[in-house]
Amino acid sequence: MTEQAGIPTAELTTVLLVDDEENILSSLRRLLRHQPWRILTATSGAEALAILERETVDLIVSDARMPGMDGAALLSQVREVHPDCMRIMLTGYAEMATIMSAINNGQIYQYLTKPWNDEHLVLTLSKALDHQATERERSRLERLALEQNTQLRLLNESLDSRVKARTAELQQTSDMLDLSFEELRRSYVTSTEVFSLLINQRLPKGKQTNQDVISLVRAFCEDQAIDIQLSRDMTMAAALYNIGKLSWSDNLIVAPADLLYQKNRATYRSYPTQSESLLMTLEPLQDAARLIRFHQERWDGSGFPDNLKGEAIPFGSRLLKLAVDFVELQVGLYLERYLNRDEALLFIRNNSGKLYDPNLAESFISTCVNYLTDVKIGDPAVRAVSTRKLVEGMILARNLHAENGMLLLNEGKQLSSQLIEKLIAFEAVESGHYTVFVRDPLAG
Repeated sequence: MTEQAGIPTAELTTVLLVDDEENILSSLRRLLRHQPWRILTATSGAEALAILERETVDLIVSDARMPGMDGAALLSQVREVHPDCMRIMLTGYAEMATIMSAINNGQIYQYLTKPWNDEHLVLTLSKALDHQATERERSRLERLALEQNTQLRLLNESLDSRVKARTAELQQTSDMLDLSFEELRRSYVTSTEVFSLLINQRLPKGKQTNQDVISLVRAFCEDQAIDIQLSRDMTMAAALYNIGKLSWSDNLIVAPADLLYQKNRATYRSYPTQSESLLMTLEPLQDAARLIRFHQERWDGSGFPDNLKGEAIPFGSRLLKLAVDFVELQVGLYLERYLNRDEALLFIRNNSGKLYDPNLAESFISTCVNYLTDVKIGDPAVRAVSTRKLVEGMILARNLHAENGMLLLNEGKQLSSQLIEKLIAFEAVESGHYTVFVRDPLAG
């Protein structure tokens, strides 16, 4: 194997120079002799095509005017047969027709004029080869992304119950994103939703929250005509907000936040910053990672990790907290008690100005009323009252459950004075507090 400057010929970039004038070829060879390229030459289009049949050529520089086959015709054929070969035309004639033919049919990278500027010619060739290397790397990464997407799909189908295996598979998908994010720039929002499905593998089916949080955030952004870039960042934040919990034990990851705050305070308070740290190395996710960091801040400044207050909390983080809390209240990840949707919205309204941005909270409730078909809180005929404000004849607008989840009364049940007394007594025994959604008997 022949070598140039100690480098095997097979590893050198190959440049083919085509000109019918030997003195031009000699000048170009002298100019390029110090470049780390293998230089081939041809004195006609036919000879150039013959060389291309037996050699791998990265860049061809062809004169425009040659007997028989001109440069435009040659470069057009090169494009058809060897599309990966970069194409540059060298011309001493200001003939627009020839140049346009080369551009349209040969799709040349650039054209240079004779006499050339040595520095400009070398720089142009170097840029062309750099561009080619970038395109080849992009293609390689696209193939790699497709291969790893296939592997990811197969891994998803084979996930078992062991935490170690699921965590390893999530790490593999994270590595895949790191390798291929350039190719997935236009679809990385979808990619994060795929990863959210992997996060759900750590949770029992009834506590898998990410998809519901994503849906709510999207509904709000559409309802409020939120800027498209913020909507994308919000969707990615909703998909990955709890990725920092993946290192937790099974017992911790399914425990409600109020218990974690009492018994595992440091661990619980660390998950937003851990989530941010995992995502900050990926450029397309950096804005979403920032929203995740602050999504447990509270309007009154009592949240974490930085005790931000009011509008110092990013808008997207305030919205994410509303969506996360609304969903987690319903699956036992916020309080020990499971709330229904109306109770969760009532919780948000009651904590508006303390935990939540008051204006944003009302907009969020309005979106939920429009988006969720079974929400009663938006019905003007429905009221949420305590047991001691119940009146005989009122009709239940929602099933009523005890603190332990047991069904006490069905929706549609008309309350009698005896039922009201029993509810008050049962509430006292449980040391609980029931919120009852009712219709007045005369309401439509």
